[in-house]
Amino acid sequence: MARIIHIFIVVSLVLLVAILSMALSMGGFGFAMPPSDVRTLARIFLNTTFNLDDKYRYISAMSPEAVTAIVWDYRGLDTLFETSVMFIAIVGALAISRGAGEKLLKTSVSKQGMSLITKTITRITIVMILAVAASIALHGHLTPGGGFQGGATIAVVPMLLIVVFSLYLFSKMMTVYKAVTLRSIGLIGIALSTFIVLIIALLYGSSAYVFQNQPKIYSQYGLPSYIEPIVLGGTLLLFNTFEAFAVAFGFVALFILFTFPEDVMKNIIIGDE
Repeated sequence: MARIIHIFIVVSLVLLVAILSMALSMGGFGFAMPPSDVRTLARIFLNTTFNLDDKYRYISAMSPEAVTAIVWDYRGLDTLFETSVMFIAIVGALAISRGAGEKLLKTSVSKQGMSLITKTITRITIVMILAVAASIALHGHLTPGGGFQGGATIAVVPMLLIVVFSLYLFSKMMTVYKAVTLRSIGLIGIALSTFIVLIIALLYGSSAYVFQNQPKIYSQYGLPSYIEPIVLGGTLLLFNTFEAFAVAFGFVALFILFTFPEDVMKNIIIGDE
C-alpha cells in the first residue's frame, strides 16, 4: 500500500510540472510584455553603481555588479541586520546543543567513512570547490555572486568531509568551538569594514558616515575604488570577504551539530540537564 502511495505522489508531481510547463509555454497565464524602458529607480542604480563621470562622483558605489552595490552600499544597514539575524539563529542552535561538539570524540560515532576511491576523488573535488568559492566571493563586486554565495559554496566542503571521511574524523580537525571562533572573526571583520572610513576620517580630524564606501560631498574620505587595472570596489571587497568567512564557518558549526546521530545528541542534551 505504501509503495502505491509513493508511486501516486511521484506521478502526480510529474504531471503537475508537465501541465504547468505546457500552460506557461502556451501563454495560459497570459503574456506580459516587458516595458520599453527601465524604470527611474533602475536607471539611477545603473548610472551610479560604477560611473567614472564627475557628475556621479559622489553618489557612485564604484562596483560594476549592481546587486553587490545595493546590498552593501545603498542598503548596507539592511544587510547588516540580516547577517545579525542569521548569527542569532546560529547562537540559538548552539545554545540548545551546548558542549555537544567537544563531547562527540568521546562517543561511539562511526570512524570508518567511505571507500578509498571516494576519499581520493573528494580530496580533488574539494580543491575545485574552494577555488570556485573564492572566485564567487572575491569577484562579487565585479560579477554575480558575493560573500554569502561564496560562503555557502565553501560550506559544501565540510559537508563532503563529514559524509565521506566521517563526522568523527572531521570533528578532530574542526570543532564547533573553532568554527564559532572563526565565524566571530568574520563578523568582527564586517563590523570593522562598517566603520573603517569613519575611523580614517576621525584620525584626520574630520567626519564620515557609517557604512561609507566612496567619498561623499560632505565627507571626502573613502577606500580606493580601483588600482589600475584592478577594480576593488572600496569597502565592498572587504564586506564580501568577511561575509564569506562568517557564513562558511557558521554553516560548519551547524553541520557538525545537525549530522550528530539522534540518540547521541539526546544523551548529550539530557546529560547536561
